[in-house]
Amino acid sequence: MKTDIASELEFFIHLARLGSLSAAARELDLTPPAATKRLALMERRLGVRLVNRSTRNLSLTPEGETYLSHASKILEDLRAMEDAVSSSGGTPRGPLKVNATLGFGRTTIAPLVSDFAKRYPDVQVQLDVTDRPVDLVEGGFDLAIRFGELPDRRLSARRVMSNGRFLCASPRYLDKHGTPTTLADLASHRCILHTQNDEAHGVWRFTREGESVAIKVDGALSSNDGDIVLGWALDGHGILIRSEWDLAKYLKSGRLRVVLPDYTLPSADLFVYYPQRRNQTARARAFIDYLVEVFQAPNK
Repeated sequence: MKTDIASELEFFIHLARLGSLSAAARELDLTPPAATKRLALMERRLGVRLVNRSTRNLSLTPEGETYLSHASKILEDLRAMEDAVSSSGGTPRGPLKVNATLGFGRTTIAPLVSDFAKRYPDVQVQLDVTDRPVDLVEGGFDLAIRFGELPDRRLSARRVMSNGRFLCASPRYLDKHGTPTTLADLASHRCILHTQNDEAHGVWRFTREGESVAIKVDGALSSNDGDIVLGWALDGHGILIRSEWDLAKYLKSGRLRVVLPDYTLPSADLFVYYPQRRNQTARARAFIDYLVEVFQAPNK
């Protein structure tokens, strides 16, 4: 949308979200003086002050809060209108803003975006990769790709791939320290901890025959990066929880072995999340269908 009103609404939404004129200017590819002038012109036209400025940040005035509320709704309605019109022809076209985790986005999703772009050349895909939580609605994302469920009721989701999780360790570690046969045995083993989200540190949760069990484990190594902890397990440092997606090639080659296979861990299924809308765009539907096609293919 290139209309003046849409541009002005988008500018103010970015300004309110970032809380800084300079940050909004960077994100919208404006110079700081141009952003300052743009805000001043808006306030002069409306005859009210929209923000309270300080040396470091800004906050919205009551009038600014009202403007933001209406701006968000109007911009969403404008996007929905254009999406409905552009999708009516059946051929996916237009911008598609996608979010994925850093490592998985770079190694797996980016090549798939490349293939998708060849299939649908009229879709302009913007792929943002980050491991920090993102607000799809405020960030203007069409969809996000994540392992596991996201606790946001404003979002809808579609499962792209089932992905179980297992305890695993290298043969070198198991030959040296023995293979645990019960959950209680884990207390005497070195466990590698993958710290993520708000999960309790060192607490592993299992299910067996319908009963849930939580076990406190300990170990010398921990990281919030999945590739790092997987590397440590391959080096023989201990027992690790990883998903089937990460483990498949190492289990097949024998570099890792499953431990305590009778105990079930919470799954890490791959989901596509998207804001709840009455009508999903043709380009978003096409991208989600493409991901399902790829990840549910027999050779995946």
